[in-house]
Amino acid sequence: MGEKISMTPKSPVEGSLAPAGRKQEARKTGAFSKLAGLSMLAPVILFVVIAIVGPQLMPYDPLVVNLMDRVKPPLSELANGDRAWFGTDQVGKDVLAQVLQGARISLLVGASTIAAAGLIGIVVGVISGFYGGFIDALLMRIADIQLAFPSILLAILIAAVLGPSVLNVIITLSITRWVIFARVARSSTLVAKERDFVLAARAIGASNGWLLVRHIIPFTIAPFIVLATLEMGLAIIAEASLSFLGLGTPPEHPSWGLTIANGRDYLSNAWWISTVPGLAISLLVLSLGLLGDQLRDKLDPRSAKR
Repeated sequence: MGEKISMTPKSPVEGSLAPAGRKQEARKTGAFSKLAGLSMLAPVILFVVIAIVGPQLMPYDPLVVNLMDRVKPPLSELANGDRAWFGTDQVGKDVLAQVLQGARISLLVGASTIAAAGLIGIVVGVISGFYGGFIDALLMRIADIQLAFPSILLAILIAAVLGPSVLNVIITLSITRWVIFARVARSSTLVAKERDFVLAARAIGASNGWLLVRHIIPFTIAPFIVLATLEMGLAIIAEASLSFLGLGTPPEHPSWGLTIANGRDYLSNAWWISTVPGLAISLLVLSLGLLGDQLRDKLDPRSAKR
């Protein structure tokens, strides 16, 4: 005779093991996700702290020229007994001081660009998606015309007309980047218009202003945060590109792109002049991109389900 198979149900203790295991696994997954989010946020916070307090703590002036200490490699001792941790450039200016000052300029330009372009884009996108019709067609055709031009070429054209300065760089990049925010805000508005809470508010007689302030605009905040994190990295790269070409920040405001441009003729014998700010740009932009990816997973329930 074959062995009998027991048909008795599992005990409550045995039945509770699987849900407990799943809960423990979910807890571990959530803890890992939080740890990954913090690991992406830490470099961004570090750069912000460096930009705020770094130039005050640094004993060197990024604009002081000292021909006696020109093209010193990293960790070299200067003539006055100080140490150049990241070396000096072709005219004796400290590279570390320029990198710290460049962090302030790059983050200032990136944050200001996102604030200005985001505000313009949200206003245009929400109005276009909410009212539709002729207004929507007109605003989106203007956006399509601008999207037909490569953003970097348009930025070069505008920057060449306005001239090099920090304010002009912010204006230039804001003009070239508002379209992205407008498109995302319009899409979010079109989705929000069909939601039950908006239809219910409209059914009880809520005005358009009430719907926009209380329901439509808050619905666009989450996509804006994710897009702003990603676009800030692109704005920093665009500012460095303009400064590299001599159309961005002036010499009295040394940015990472300007420092890289100053060292491009010395790559064979003074690689640190361009390499150090290049690594700083890469680390900051990569951290912002990964942070934006983490925020998308947190704020988008559809991606969380996947």
